[in-house]
Amino acid sequence: MASSYQATANREILCIPMIETREALDNLEAILDVEGIDAIYIGPSDLGFSLGLPPRQDREEPEILSIYERLLRETEKRGIFAGLHNMSPAYARRMIGMGFRMVTIANDSGLLFQAARAAVSAVREGAG
Repeated sequence: MASSYQATANREILCIPMIETREALDNLEAILDVEGIDAIYIGPSDLGFSLGLPPRQDREEPEILSIYERLLRETEKRGIFAGLHNMSPAYARRMIGMGFRMVTIANDSGLLFQAARAAVSAVREGAG
């Protein structure tokens, strides 16, 4: 099988299914074996919620971490990238170390909020 990167070079779009339900986990191998899959992306909050856990990011539950290990193992076998949404740079670094090849940090509204808070704080400090 050609690597995912090589296959993508011949197309104009990426195919990245989201794996965030029990049904997706139950059908993982079949999903990953679909021709043209470039990567998978995991939304930890939705994944946890679908498994009966509270929705949150940067998960530490052993059950979730073992799911991540399975996802990484199965994508690696097929030359497919695994991506994960993260809320903190430290967690994203840890997940890269675990084997994730694509990570996102926070979201647009969260990053805008952080930047606005920092700007307002800087003005308040400077204004006395």
